[in-house]
Amino acid sequence: MTFLCRCDDLSDPGSLGVEDHGVFVVKRDGQYFAYRNHCPHLGVELNWLEHQFLDSDDALIQCATHGALFVIENGECVAGPCLGDTLEPVAICERDGELHLVDNR
Repeated sequence: MTFLCRCDDLSDPGSLGVEDHGVFVVKRDGQYFAYRNHCPHLGVELNWLEHQFLDSDDALIQCATHGALFVIENGECVAGPCLGDTLEPVAICERDGELHLVDNR
């Protein structure tokens, strides 16, 4: 397993980019969701600023380039030019107050 961040590093709701691994993590209602930082429409990074992946209401993931909106829990695009596409999920696990990538090797 590969260390991503401490669970305390995320507010609820909140998001955190992990550039070394090209992923970001979102915390919502005590649950963690992780995706590749890659928009399915243009292939660009999603974040507005460092660690900022959520819309102004902290309700959806938003692409900074064209405003596409994605459901936090499953990565499905619900508005924008990539409607119906999904973000690429990343397997993570929580252990001892830390989040780790699950290595599929």
